[in-house]
Amino acid sequence: MKLVTTPGLGVALLLLVPFNLAAQESVRDKVIAKAETLAAQPYKAPPAIPRFMRELSYDQYQGIRFKPESSLWQDTESDFKVMLVPPGLFYTHPVAINIVEDDAIEPLAFNKSKFTYPTSEVEQQVPADLGYAGFKLTFPLKGEDIQNQFLVFAGASYYRAVSRDTNFGISGRGLALDTGLSGGEEFPAFTEYWLETPQAGDTSFSFHALLDTRSMTGAYRFTVTPGDKTELKVESVLFPRQDVRLMGVAPLTSMFYYGQNTYKPQGEWRPEVHDSDGLLIHNGSSGEWLWRPLLNPKSLTMDYFATENVRGFGLMQRDDDFTHYMDKEARYDTRPSAWIEPEGDWGKGSVVLVQLPTPDETNDNIVAFWRPDRAVTPGEPQYFSYTAIFGDQHIAGEPLGRSVDTYVGDGNRVGGGYEEGAIRVIVDFTGGELDDLAPDAPVVGSVTGLEGGEVLGHFVEYIEPLKRWRLSVLARPAAGKPLALRGYLQHEDTPLTETWTYQLPSNTGVLGGLQD
Repeated sequence: MKLVTTPGLGVALLLLVPFNLAAQESVRDKVIAKAETLAAQPYKAPPAIPRFMRELSYDQYQGIRFKPESSLWQDTESDFKVMLVPPGLFYTHPVAINIVEDDAIEPLAFNKSKFTYPTSEVEQQVPADLGYAGFKLTFPLKGEDIQNQFLVFAGASYYRAVSRDTNFGISGRGLALDTGLSGGEEFPAFTEYWLETPQAGDTSFSFHALLDTRSMTGAYRFTVTPGDKTELKVESVLFPRQDVRLMGVAPLTSMFYYGQNTYKPQGEWRPEVHDSDGLLIHNGSSGEWLWRPLLNPKSLTMDYFATENVRGFGLMQRDDDFTHYMDKEARYDTRPSAWIEPEGDWGKGSVVLVQLPTPDETNDNIVAFWRPDRAVTPGEPQYFSYTAIFGDQHIAGEPLGRSVDTYVGDGNRVGGGYEEGAIRVIVDFTGGELDDLAPDAPVVGSVTGLEGGEVLGHFVEYIEPLKRWRLSVLARPAAGKPLALRGYLQHEDTPLTETWTYQLPSNTGVLGGLQD
């Protein structure tokens, strides 16, 4: 038996334990050993599915449907069932799926009769040994007689999850590598899964996954508990094959097309379109809660938020008012927030926010992850345990007042001010101790200009119709620089809110007075 610990991570894992323990423990050790062995070998890309499957149209692929009555454990008393995902279109290679029961591990063979097909021609061409692309986990979230899909693992290392009252939107990933860098991103993939057989009465479901890519391998164990919030406990061991420039731990991927703090594209009738509207960070060393509204920039932007013993970060959908979207089909008001809670002390690092331009809502253009300061090199395994939580905007449990709206306008027009080249920024706060204060309480703002910008003035007022406190800022960015600000509200020298931080690129096009 070999006990391996990594200083500063607060994580201890058993490696290379003889494969003669209970199934749950032995499978974990088996996956770790397999990942470690694989890391010592040259990378081999997984075999691709037949060309015609990769070239299916969207409608053709959507026409291949799994039969719910063929779900794994359909005839048992377990509340958990598994539906299988067919390869095709975006899912270009199959994955191996194993079923774990007691001391036995059995590969799950592909069975094309578990699916219906859009045409007999498509069905005829599907090979009998095609394989599966992933799986969907179901559970009676909304009623005893209905199996609701709440977790999907399919495509690279992507997964999506929802809680009882949210709908699919934001995605998580096993790992992000070189995301946003000029050399191009590397996409690790889960290539094999081990699903532990659930029992009657179980409220959690566990499974394991093997990750493989050119730069590293990894062994993961997931334990998911669905409900009012869906929690996915993640235990990972990563084995680098080569030096890694930018490793993103617990990455989240989302979409932001436009919102309150950006312009609305010409021709769009909906007020806002986004899966998430901000990045929230809880820094352990300072205790600070920090909020950054998202943007759809004209060119790629990357922001690094230094952390030490980070306690949490996530991409949140704070705006859950249907009238702010007016989209009956997409229901952006019910998209989940996703929050990452690290286990132990991850040490020094940064939460990285990558924002890419997108011309529409079909592209996931937002990525957030944690990056360690220490080097990632071969021969030095990396250990990370955390919980990914999916649910409503309150899943982070933040005790302070929160920024709920950010508006931006020209600082040289009626209602904005009379300063040429200035920008008016409005930030509304609510929650925490703010809600207990009288409307005439002496609440003041603390505002700092960054990137050489100048804060020309700011004030705080209570907005009676909204029951909110408003911070109004007039600021001028330095020539050729973005407008960068930090601010929060305080009362009697005590901070009442999170720190709102904002960066408006000079070429965003939000204002006519800004450079396009």
